[in-house]
Amino acid sequence: MKSKIHELNNPFNKGVSKTKNKIPVLILLFTGLILTTISGCKKYQDGPIFSIHTKTERVANTWKVDNYKVNGSDYTSLLAGYVETYSKDGNFSFSWGSVAGTGKWAFQNNDAEIRITGTSNQSSETLYILKLEEKQFWYYYMDGNDKKEFHMIEN
Repeated sequence: MKSKIHELNNPFNKGVSKTKNKIPVLILLFTGLILTTISGCKKYQDGPIFSIHTKTERVANTWKVDNYKVNGSDYTSLLAGYVETYSKDGNFSFSWGSVAGTGKWAFQNNDAEIRITGTSNQSSETLYILKLEEKQFWYYYMDGNDKKEFHMIEN
């Protein structure tokens, strides 16, 4: 019994049990802070929380249509063979059977959108990015009142 009393009265043991109790609480608080910060950094609605690749590296690829919707209705079968290519230097091209075009692309609006310009002398188009990963690129654009949504995958 004397050893327990001696242990409690030992000045070197003071605060040890309090410190042991505080460490798990501090770890939980720190983990919560990190998770909140990371989730706040999520740029795109369906995009990754974190990526080791830059946005430009993720866009720069040749993409084919995996899913295509107009106002929520599936029209994927209509775009069989449609391909888009984005290069790191800002060049853009598309092909769909005998129809093809080229132009330029650039991020805008704090990298939440891509602006396509000069495509076969047509007006420019704004793509609103939903998801941007190394092997998936989802976006939509407005064509009048029609929302055209593309789910692209690596070709």
